[in-house]
Amino acid sequence: MFRYLERAENNARLLEAGWHIALTRSDGSTNEWESIVRTAGQAVAFDAKHDEYTAQNVINFLLRDMGNPSSVMASVDSARSNARQVRTALSREVWEATNECWMVLKGALSRPVSERNLHETLALIRNRASVVRGALHGTMLRNDIFSFARLGTFIERSDSTARILDVKYYVLLPSAAFVGSSMDNVQWEVILRSVSAERSFSWLHAGSASPQRIAEFLILDERMPRSLAFCSTKVAQYLKHLERDYGIRHESHVVAECIADRVQDKSIETIFQNGLHEFLGEFVQETVRLANHIEKDFRFYG
Repeated sequence: MFRYLERAENNARLLEAGWHIALTRSDGSTNEWESIVRTAGQAVAFDAKHDEYTAQNVINFLLRDMGNPSSVMASVDSARSNARQVRTALSREVWEATNECWMVLKGALSRPVSERNLHETLALIRNRASVVRGALHGTMLRNDIFSFARLGTFIERSDSTARILDVKYYVLLPSAAFVGSSMDNVQWEVILRSVSAERSFSWLHAGSASPQRIAEFLILDERMPRSLAFCSTKVAQYLKHLERDYGIRHESHVVAECIADRVQDKSIETIFQNGLHEFLGEFVQETVRLANHIEKDFRFYG
């Protein structure tokens, strides 16, 4: 349930990042729209339905297409379906917030979303997801149910942050000649806004928004709630809670701790030297492997 809710919000954030970057380009934005879909891991499904990567095709595929199981509407629909199945395990406030999220977004996404009203629609998606998350924090018992909810959130969130970073650095940057240019710096700042980190970053690094500092902030800074380090630490933490609750240690505990240690042991200089894209790709693969282990270890299957 909470993986789906986070996925809906993160799809909106990924779309916003690519859209803002497209606005900074003067030579057309077709490549940018394609990069959004490919970074979301949905290129095969998109290509089966559409012949070209236009803004309208990509926006509606990622937001409204119920045939795309990772679209915002499909994700919210799946989250509500899962919530309904375990309704007695949720507080009334969490269920009502989830159901209202579904109703509001179903109305907002009932018609095609244009670039003109894209910003408002994406803000609405983020807002409704935040309401559900707030209900969880304010009303749920801190038991295994809460731990699984937070695991789903942080696994999905770390995957999204890595993918959003990859949109910028690997897919969209035209050539090495643009590194450090005004266009490159503007696009990095767009990435900060897409993960609601612009204000936090400016508090810590006022006047020095270099690509390396921004990447370090979003990968290694454990104070940033969407950084890879923060999410990895939280995943390991909630798995420890489950180990305590159930008295059993699984393979997923080992994998989670290795991922957290791997991020904590890195310096941003080493990551850049060895290749940011390669690092992000390996992180996404390890996150997928961890999710599969959790599904198997705790029997999240039919």
